[in-house]
Amino acid sequence: MPDERLPSGQTVVLGLQHVVAMFGATVLAPILMGFDPNVAIFFSGVATLIFFIATGGRVPSYLGSSFAFIGPVLAATGATVGQPNPNIGLALGGIVAAGVVYTAIGVVVMVAGHRWVERLMPPAVTGAIVAAIGLVLAPIAIGSASGTGPTDPNGSGFARFVALLTVVAVGAVAVYAPGLWRRLPILIGGAIGYFAYLVLANGMGLGSPIDFSKIGAAAWLGLPNFAKPVFSGGAISLIAPVAIILVAETSGTSRRSAP
Repeated sequence: MPDERLPSGQTVVLGLQHVVAMFGATVLAPILMGFDPNVAIFFSGVATLIFFIATGGRVPSYLGSSFAFIGPVLAATGATVGQPNPNIGLALGGIVAAGVVYTAIGVVVMVAGHRWVERLMPPAVTGAIVAAIGLVLAPIAIGSASGTGPTDPNGSGFARFVALLTVVAVGAVAVYAPGLWRRLPILIGGAIGYFAYLVLANGMGLGSPIDFSKIGAAAWLGLPNFAKPVFSGGAISLIAPVAIILVAETSGTSRRSAP
């Protein structure tokens, strides 16, 4: 319940699971749009802290990347999926405009209430939008689970095996694990899949080994590569209406997760 708090140890462990759960989507969305994922992670953290303070810690929510922006951003900037965006300023200007529209909608909700949103976007509409977003992302998930990439466009059976093992581990933990462990299926299942890949790939040579050299070469502290927004009427007209989709997306997920 909103007024209940877990012990500190359980809170830390569940927080780690939430990091694992949010990381893929928060990083994948900017990569697909050609952004610097470090910038997305940075501002997701800032926005989440602001949200936590504004709600007094009563709403345990994380503010991450929205995949609803991918199509409009690619169309507005002429970028290629997964490649550096040559017109990132135009994309940022459109996203800022979408934020302004979203803020305006929030002000209206504060003044007039939220019933008009429910009448304008009933569950049949918001549910369909959330389902459509999931269906659009399904090929990306399949490609990632298959290990597809520039050097291996068809993926590999080994990658599919590890992906299937991870899914089974997550399901098994969620159903059969005792006590608190049952609430950590993503964290534990992900760890099982990771160590299985580590043993089979790095130890037995059955797949591309995990490269730890990049971790060793990375700096402990650093700043993301910030860019300035460029405000263009064409880009704004394509990207700003995504705020309407965000309302439906948020309403749909809220209804879905409500008890």
